Amino acid sequence: MISQDLLTLYKLIVLYMLDRASFPMTQAQISDFMLEKEYTTFMTLQQVIGELTKTGMISAQSIRNRTHLSITSEGKETLHFFENRVSDSIKADINEYFREKEIDMRNEVSVLADYYKATSGEFETRLVAKDRGISLIDLTLSVPTQEMAENICDNWQKKNQTVYQFIMRELF
Repeated sequence: MISQDLLTLYKLIVLYMLDRASFPMTQAQISDFMLEKEYTTFMTLQQVIGELTKTGMISAQSIRNRTHLSITSEGKETLHFFENRVSDSIKADINEYFREKEIDMRNEVSVLADYYKATSGEFETRLVAKDRGISLIDLTLSVPTQEMAENICDNWQKKNQTVYQFIMRELF
């Protein structure tokens, strides 16, 4: 059984990371850091994220197969009061992690693709590319099959810059 003090520390680490990021982080990105540094186990981290979400300190948004997490104002306030419980060495680890991976992490959450079945029976794909929280492109395509929608979403992840450049070139 994990002590309450350790669970509190893990919650504060997650809040610190989300506060440090200027973009929503995926649950996988936080897991990568926490597990790489061997701060906790996967199951304990899932419990921590679940409790932070349930108490309204973080918000979670599922987009296709990824969960995007953001700190809420309640989470920021809590972190402000208890940030001193996160050691300087842990903060240094987090800051180093961001120095090494921030661009990749930002890119991972700046390109979004999802689909759903519309009332017409068609599948709607929503493709978004953002830069610093501003939508550069937000495109919805209607296709007849789920397979096509999945392929479009997968290809958007790989080819969004090329598609964006093509559209800009053609429209300007």
